[in-house]
Amino acid sequence: MARQLWGRFNFEQAIAFVYFQKGNRVQNLMHQLKYNKKPEVGIRIGELYAWQLIRSEGWVNPDLIIPIPLHPVRLKKRGYNQSEEISKGLASVLKLPVSTQHLIRTENTESQTKKSRFARYENLKDAFIIKNATELIQKHIILVDDVMTTGATVEACSNELLKIEGLKISICTLAYAE
Repeated sequence: MARQLWGRFNFEQAIAFVYFQKGNRVQNLMHQLKYNKKPEVGIRIGELYAWQLIRSEGWVNPDLIIPIPLHPVRLKKRGYNQSEEISKGLASVLKLPVSTQHLIRTENTESQTKKSRFARYENLKDAFIIKNATELIQKHIILVDDVMTTGATVEACSNELLKIEGLKISICTLAYAE
């Protein structure tokens, strides 16, 4: 996953818990989490993921977890943010706070699933803003997403976050899909 992001923005670590392929169990879990109103799946998998991170060589616990935000319209429709549910599971084991107040999605972008890498980036490049940036100066954060394919979402978020002085980012996604 890290190779997919190399040279696009600076990050400390980029880690996925599982590999996503169409038709595998991971796809089923992701559909339960995102579309079948099962936020508890995200929390439980986030806990399992955190135990794996703790056991990983070189893992350094950051200061804060920030989930990729949903636009308020999509959040209202789904009822919860799947990345936030994963973050809650990570946080409970890693003993870290979760912030949904710093990274805000301002654009209600259309689905990324059928877009090319460039179209995904263009769709998202101005979709996020930072609030209370001074609270993040010199911090190390985990940016959490559910699935990474091209990396356009984490790149768009990271480009905004990295405007903050001394901020370091690690990327944790539940799944990685090529």
